[in-house]
Amino acid sequence: MAGSTTMRLSSLLALLRPALPLILGLSLGCSLSLLRVSWIQGEGEDPCVEAVGERGGPQNPDSRARLDQTDEDFKPRIVPYYRDPNKPYKKVLRTRYIQTELGSRERLLVAVLTSRATLSTLAVAVNRTVAHHFPRLLYFTGQRGARAPAGMHVVSHGDERPAWLMSETLRHLHTHFGADYDWFFIMQDDTYVQAPRLAALAGHLSINQDLYLGRAEEFIGAGEQARYCHGGFGYLLSRSLLLRLRPHLDGCRGDILSARPDEWLGRCLIDSLGVGCVSQHQGQQYRSFELAKNRDPEKEGSSAFLSAFAVHPVSEGTLMYRLHKRFSALELERAYSEIEQLQAQIRNLTVLTPEGEAGLSWPIGLPAPFTPHSRFEVLGWDYFTEQHTFSCADGAPKCPLQGASRADVGDALETALEQLNRRYQPRLRFQKQRLLNGYRRFDPARGMEYTLDLLLECVTQRGHRRALARRVSLLRPLSRVEILPMPYVTEATRVQLVLPLLVAEAAAAPAFLEAFAANVLEPREHALLTLLLVYGPREGGRGAPDPFLGVKAAAAELERRYPGTRLAWLAVRAEAPSQVRLMDVVSKKHPVDTLFFLTTVWTRPGPEVLNRCRMNAISGWQAFFPVHFQEFNPALSPQRSPPGPLGAGPDPPSPPGADPSRGAPTGGRFDRQASAEGCFYNADYLAARARLAGELAGQEEEEALEGLEVMDVFLRFSGLHLFRAVEPGLVQKFSLRDCSPRLSEELYHRCRLSNLEGLGGRAQLAMALFEQEQANST
Repeated sequence: MAGSTTMRLSSLLALLRPALPLILGLSLGCSLSLLRVSWIQGEGEDPCVEAVGERGGPQNPDSRARLDQTDEDFKPRIVPYYRDPNKPYKKVLRTRYIQTELGSRERLLVAVLTSRATLSTLAVAVNRTVAHHFPRLLYFTGQRGARAPAGMHVVSHGDERPAWLMSETLRHLHTHFGADYDWFFIMQDDTYVQAPRLAALAGHLSINQDLYLGRAEEFIGAGEQARYCHGGFGYLLSRSLLLRLRPHLDGCRGDILSARPDEWLGRCLIDSLGVGCVSQHQGQQYRSFELAKNRDPEKEGSSAFLSAFAVHPVSEGTLMYRLHKRFSALELERAYSEIEQLQAQIRNLTVLTPEGEAGLSWPIGLPAPFTPHSRFEVLGWDYFTEQHTFSCADGAPKCPLQGASRADVGDALETALEQLNRRYQPRLRFQKQRLLNGYRRFDPARGMEYTLDLLLECVTQRGHRRALARRVSLLRPLSRVEILPMPYVTEATRVQLVLPLLVAEAAAAPAFLEAFAANVLEPREHALLTLLLVYGPREGGRGAPDPFLGVKAAAAELERRYPGTRLAWLAVRAEAPSQVRLMDVVSKKHPVDTLFFLTTVWTRPGPEVLNRCRMNAISGWQAFFPVHFQEFNPALSPQRSPPGPLGAGPDPPSPPGADPSRGAPTGGRFDRQASAEGCFYNADYLAARARLAGELAGQEEEEALEGLEVMDVFLRFSGLHLFRAVEPGLVQKFSLRDCSPRLSEELYHRCRLSNLEGLGGRAQLAMALFEQEQANST
């Protein structure tokens, strides 16, 4: 019986053996599916929550909701945009700067409390020592109608009572800057502040706390917890504390009587908010130093002085400058020490790199020299001596070394001699005899590089002397790049084009007007045009034909074609027209806020040129004089010239803004000698013109006006920035300028040089001379 059962099982297993893998797979899959279902069902229920609910009584229905909401916050949700068609569409107002939209704030604002007696002395010394380190520096005084020194922003409250002045200062900071800054540092004008350390301290503190940080002092007769910050050493107020303090200022001013503003502020903070002064916060210590009377800062060497954020009292401006000199020297020594440490670390780590010591650049830590990829990218060296340079701006082969270039070369020679003596003393001492050869080039990745061949006199310790020639290499590295603050300008400003027209230029005026209609009137640019018609002494009189009759007819035709457009014109009679005199006539006819674009009859301004005029001419800050592209003489530069002979060089460059419809380009160059085009505001021109009239009077002014252009007036008699840059949108046809002998020697030379350089490129002039010599020889 047992044997038969065994046989049946073996036969059954033999039949099921092929299906065993399938059966095992199905059973395993079903088991995993059931296990996964149990996990999914358990995700929505938390046994810990149920247990808490059972033990603590009825479960709070909001606890489950809060738990689910917390989980949902970490999951992305797509919110579809829906706009109700029944409601009017409202345009979204975007802020001017992304910093405003994100709610970002500046880090630190510094407020200086000054007085009538010290505004022009100590306050000026504070401004000269620390103003360039802080984004905003304000001076508060109780003097009514105080006149601010140059470069200082003074706020006059009109009452010199200490508590009242402090209250109004805090109110002003809250009203005008409470939303723009995280920290407010309040100091007196008899305090010297180590600006870089203070800025670093503000950068390490958290901004989400009520903080009153400074040198803590105890009130007379009060407890140890009631402390105020001594005003002589300055103190930091957080933005959140200033916002909380603002509603209590009026009450504190009426209830608290104190002769010192710092004590008044400390009592107000303690009584109203319960916040006292602290000298340490978040591991940052506010360190100060009290300077003894008649103490020399150069002899101070204590750790308290060397690590101080603020020094007080400073009795006079000279002492302020001496303190600034000492702390600047300390910071410079610390910077050199850090540089040496970093260079040692770089030198040790370079050995572990694949390139080894061969990959170590000089100087250590600075980028390697620029490697050109073609012959057009090679940086050239400029040769110079102690008296002359051989790379002149006007193209001359040799010119005197003067001004900033001479000071730069002298500084490089002194630095080279100092470094040689530092390296070889006391065994050797070097004295410079003269510079044999000097080379320099500017590497945009590194800075200014120098190679100097020096003739030195070497003196040993025993007094032996010997002449020695050595070559040294120096590098003036690029310093930290900073963003210059520029006033905000808009592209919506209306541009007033001014076109002076001589009788000889009347034939070219219709072409200018047609280009003006196509580039300005057709796209509806926000610009106007004023024609200044300059008649000679015997032209356009009674009975004589009007030389500008065709110009006036073309202007009337444009007014008819473009309704609403008005082209104004002014008639001027002058024997020797000067650009400044003509501009005086136009300036009187327009408001002071007018943006002028002084142009010529050969200029073709378009929308891009007008926009760059709006952006680069800034009222009260900058005037813009573009450099136009001048085409070469088509007789010397044909449209399709054959390739030149071997060694003649490449073809001249094509105009960057050439119109294809005008035919093939003839080549040209940017005319640096011409300055007839310019963008500036009328108020800036009037200010420069008034300064010219104040410095020059009578016959001297009359002679100066004959030899000056508008750009020269801004350059010599204006404090504005003069921006001169190439403008690829201004492309002019070839024309010979009329160089009047009445011009000054400099203007006449620039005019003649412009005509000569505008004839053609070097290869084209060489070909013309070669063909002329061939023709003469035959």
